[in-house]
Amino acid sequence: MTTRSEPGDDDRLDPSLSAIISERRQLINLAYRLLGSLADAEDVVQETYTRWYAMTRREQEAIESPGAWLTKVAGRICLDLLGSARVRRERYVGEWVPEPLPDRTELIGARPGDPADRITLDESVTMAFLVVLEAMTPAERVAFVLHDVFRYSFAEVAEVVGRTPAACRQLASSARRRIRESETPVTTEARQAGVVRDFRRAWEAKDIDALIGLLAPDARAVADGGGLVSAMLQPVEGGERIARYLVEIAERAPGLVILERTVNGQPGLAAQQNGETVVVMAFDVAGERIRHLWAVRNPEKLRPWTA
Repeated sequence: MTTRSEPGDDDRLDPSLSAIISERRQLINLAYRLLGSLADAEDVVQETYTRWYAMTRREQEAIESPGAWLTKVAGRICLDLLGSARVRRERYVGEWVPEPLPDRTELIGARPGDPADRITLDESVTMAFLVVLEAMTPAERVAFVLHDVFRYSFAEVAEVVGRTPAACRQLASSARRRIRESETPVTTEARQAGVVRDFRRAWEAKDIDALIGLLAPDARAVADGGGLVSAMLQPVEGGERIARYLVEIAERAPGLVILERTVNGQPGLAAQQNGETVVVMAFDVAGERIRHLWAVRNPEKLRPWTA
């Protein structure tokens, strides 16, 4: 397996150590896409490096491509976590939504080298994309992300998934079919931003009719409180029901400040109360209307958004 890492941040390190450390960005990007959680991605990368440094120097030097070794190990750890995720999600209170990421210019209290600052924001981290990945089997998800997103060959993918290259090709094909079935008509970022801006204004004004006009009739809203804060436990279906629910929230929280923010690389919203971010919203906009709305309230998933 070859490696597709990005340049390291510190060339002053010992060359061999620098080569290992420079893979961190690649590993964080891979693990976040596979798991949908920045916290879990950090844990995976930490475990990957722990396994590397547990080897003797001779064992390390015998590895032809350290970057490829790290990617393979991280991929396998993610595969194991995905396999147990469904069991863990059964114990999760309410709906589970991938962890939202802010634009790096909007990171609160970010430190140099903060993992959230290392995530490359592209179409493979949009909330809609990550939600579709969640519906895949662990093997489909790993095969698809490694091959279609990170451009590893199926022979290389097979080393991670533990199946033949032909089987991995089939897994990726099945995953692609899921992606195609979920695709919506392309909406320009400027138009998405306009729809989200109009949504914010209508929400602030508690204008139910305006909100209904911005939501598709069959729109779906999902909230994630993780059992730590109040949030709807089941998805809300239908534009009118969602609009009325949002106005009810606004009436119960008169001090809510709604801000336009970049969420996973796309126009979104962050609502603050007493200066603290209490909910982050991501949207799937099709044409002129919002088709999906994901609201993350779980404070553990809002770490990059709060001081």
